[in-house]
Amino acid sequence: MKAEHRHRHGRRVEELLEEIWTLREEGKGSLPDLLEFTKEDDADQVIDYMVKHGLITLRGEEIELTRTGEAIAREIVRRHRLAERLLSDVLEVSESLAESHACEFEHLLSPEVTDSVCTFLGHPPTCPHGKPIPRGECCAKFRRELSPLVLPLTELEVGSQAKIVFIAPKSHATLDRLGSMGIIPGSTLRLHQKRPAFVIRIGETDLAIDEEVARQIYVKRLET
Repeated sequence: MKAEHRHRHGRRVEELLEEIWTLREEGKGSLPDLLEFTKEDDADQVIDYMVKHGLITLRGEEIELTRTGEAIAREIVRRHRLAERLLSDVLEVSESLAESHACEFEHLLSPEVTDSVCTFLGHPPTCPHGKPIPRGECCAKFRRELSPLVLPLTELEVGSQAKIVFIAPKSHATLDRLGSMGIIPGSTLRLHQKRPAFVIRIGETDLAIDEEVARQIYVKRLET
């Protein structure tokens, strides 16, 4: 966000841009929807400020992000959801604490630090609530300056032990099937083989899954 947008109403502007993005993901986008979210007395002033500075446009009661507003909202959402992943998966704080601290981090992280966090986490596709994390340049370039702490099961070495951190399935059916097999976040596994199928051991049970499914399971290596 440019300096002039941070000077006045800065944090409130960021919060409302983030909420507009989130409402759009839910198929909403009207002024009443936004006002339902914000109960602050300055809401009308902040919205007027956003219109005046070219961050949003109003078409009747419908709100649309401008190109500038879209870019800013994208970065705020990305920082927030990456912070949630960091706090939940690495620091293992409670969901309520992760959410409140992520709200603070989203206003503080620089683009460089955000990319470093993303790379460290292995470029996660979703937040802990399953919402998509907007991609960054580091995701497109597959930067490896930092060794990812969280990585797809497909990149784990045979014989390694790991903890399932999160699963990003392409369908609920896949998630349900994995859950029925005991392949859920928090479970500890050992990878026995990759060919012709991925074979993992959870507890005393050996399970076979195909590569496409293994690519959707994200794990953190455990010291052996």
